[in-house]
Amino acid sequence: MVVTGGAGFIGSHLCERLLHGDDAVVCVDDLTTGRHENVAHLLGRPGFEFLHGDVSDGLDVPGPVHAVAHLACPASPPHYLSRPLETLQVCSEGTRHALALAHGHGARFLLTSTSEVYGDPEEHPQQERYWGHVNPVGLRAVYDEGKRYAEALAMAWRRAKGTRVGIVRVFNTYGPRLRPDDGRVVSNFLVQALSGQPLTVYGDGSQTRSLCYVDDLVDGIVRMLDSEHGGPVNLGNPDEYRVLDLARLVIEHTGSSSTVEHRPLPEDDPTRRRPDITLAGQLLGWVPTTPLAEGLRRTADYFRQSSGSREDQD
Repeated sequence: MVVTGGAGFIGSHLCERLLHGDDAVVCVDDLTTGRHENVAHLLGRPGFEFLHGDVSDGLDVPGPVHAVAHLACPASPPHYLSRPLETLQVCSEGTRHALALAHGHGARFLLTSTSEVYGDPEEHPQQERYWGHVNPVGLRAVYDEGKRYAEALAMAWRRAKGTRVGIVRVFNTYGPRLRPDDGRVVSNFLVQALSGQPLTVYGDGSQTRSLCYVDDLVDGIVRMLDSEHGGPVNLGNPDEYRVLDLARLVIEHTGSSSTVEHRPLPEDDPTRRRPDITLAGQLLGWVPTTPLAEGLRRTADYFRQSSGSREDQD
């Protein structure tokens, strides 16, 4: 099994899960947004290999390959906005190289796409048949349109070459190993709450997010890998929360004295995002099971421990 972006937040959890299932895993990452510490505990384990490399430059993995999970791509706004050309490159050339590796081995290819292909949706909740409402020249287009192109490329390989392609669209996911500077709502709120800073809420906080715990998401990815479904298939938690309510929940669960600070909405920030996961249930027998309060507790514990480790090293 090859996992591109395997040292990233979701990728590292996927590598760990696959190893627990006795799969041999080759983790490929250039460590621009992934972190070596995410997979350090896997180094030296039988069946695990780490390859430092940029999939946009090529992907050469010796030996048999039975599946390629393509997760390589900056996924948080601060990261893809600071690396716009690299983001487009990994969505295009990186995806092509990963497809070629899978096709050459007759292997299953899984593209982790994103709910961002729906843009600021005019349909709610979002079903896979919805084509989206995306600004193709906005700041976020490097990621939104990059992933839309990756989906188109993958499906073209499936139709033209018979490549065993599957696509999942990942909705907002949180959990341990999120970077403190990730820039998404859960990491922002937890870092601010644990340090006593005001929680930054953009706009009036009435915009909504649906939050899936990472273990649940990885379970859905593995089920899709083990199937032959082409997709796309939504993977996310359909429970919907207002951002302002989420901020108050984080303050409550961390025991923080933080207040809430409102700032203007960023360009093209989606106002509502919620997956329809009917198809995932029908095809994969998948539903998320981790309650938000429990997931937030585990994630807050991770940030506390990570902060303590960094302070010990200073």
